[in-house]
Amino acid sequence: MKKNIAHILAGRAKNITPTQTVLQPLPHADFRFANPFIVLHHGGPDIVPAGSDDRIHPHPHRGFAPVTFQLQGQAHHKDTAGNDQLLNAGDAQWMFAGKAILHSEGPSAQMHKNGGVSEILQLWVNVPAAHKWDDPRYQFVRNEEMPSILEQDGVNLRLLSGQFDGKTGPVNISFTPVISAVGEIAGGKEVEFNVTADYWTLLYVAHGRVTIDDITPVPEHSLIVFKREGTTFSVAANEDSQVLFLSAEVIDEPVAAKDNFVMNTMAEVDQAIEDYKNGRFGTLAY
Repeated sequence: MKKNIAHILAGRAKNITPTQTVLQPLPHADFRFANPFIVLHHGGPDIVPAGSDDRIHPHPHRGFAPVTFQLQGQAHHKDTAGNDQLLNAGDAQWMFAGKAILHSEGPSAQMHKNGGVSEILQLWVNVPAAHKWDDPRYQFVRNEEMPSILEQDGVNLRLLSGQFDGKTGPVNISFTPVISAVGEIAGGKEVEFNVTADYWTLLYVAHGRVTIDDITPVPEHSLIVFKREGTTFSVAANEDSQVLFLSAEVIDEPVAAKDNFVMNTMAEVDQAIEDYKNGRFGTLAY
């Protein structure tokens, strides 16, 4: 049974710091959450001038997992759980914030020194209430560690998490089934996706243009949210395209999201804000 499209959400410019702007297709005025998928940001491509030092300085998270796909450039991540990692183009990281974490991210020292182009996708993946107060966990995955899925000429899709197309993604710190894959489809190629019925399924067009099921054209920087019914859809690339494919078991719990926190009630969010103000997230000198 074909999956029908529920929404096509255009990424809109959003300032996340006084100097940094991203495209945000989720949440959107027309559609808030596809729980566990809470936020999707597309940062860049941004030119990093030689000699710059701009980055996102230490900030807190609680109750979910920020997941970063490094599309271009080199990034540097540090956090209060002791993780200190360089990400190169094609790499990814899955940082489960748990009960409290501070982290900093942005172009590496080498990028700041020499300049270059930086581009990322960052996805916020929710977790069930029973795990929001677990200790933080972190997993870095190199590009070459992600198995290829739906292999054919002109298609290069790499699986980060979950089980799909007979393959298993390397991320093993997700609490519910979450399938995530990123990659390229050459112009003129078509890919058939078979997904689990009743999962939330999304496709973000980071670059290029695609057509869904030979009917619906979708422009660049658009997020497709499919209806939960049905199990198949096709993606035809009208030109060389880069996409993020997501499909996950629904978390049927209330969501209270504000600032850098994803909890189940606003009282829990308010507590997180107070805990951060009172220094309970620790310190990170970077």
